[in-house]
Amino acid sequence: MSDARTAFPTVAGLGRRIIALFVDWAIATAISAGFLGHDPWATLGVFALMTWVMLSTLGATIGHVAAGLAVRRLDGALPGPLRALIRTVLLCLVIPAVVWGADGRGLHDMAAGTVVTRVR
Repeated sequence: MSDARTAFPTVAGLGRRIIALFVDWAIATAISAGFLGHDPWATLGVFALMTWVMLSTLGATIGHVAAGLAVRRLDGALPGPLRALIRTVLLCLVIPAVVWGADGRGLHDMAAGTVVTRVR
């Protein structure tokens, strides 16, 4: 099996991924504050639901689209609901997202069999 950098020569850099995360978190915070108050757990729940639904259906969150990124399986297909769920749960635990492999993918992407790629 080839690694993610071989399969996807345009693997996203850390800067774009951080921008995407900040955009998505800001949107989740605004939704949470507007409807649920300033509860950090509500914000995390909104972030998780938004991330899972968008990755399952479109392969990208609003932040990913803004930063020119997409999440794909290693074969290039959309992640689908199960892989998106695994990735989202691990991302929300934070630690897997800050542990990186030699191929530049976070532990959450390795566990889900996904990769964040540049699309523009």
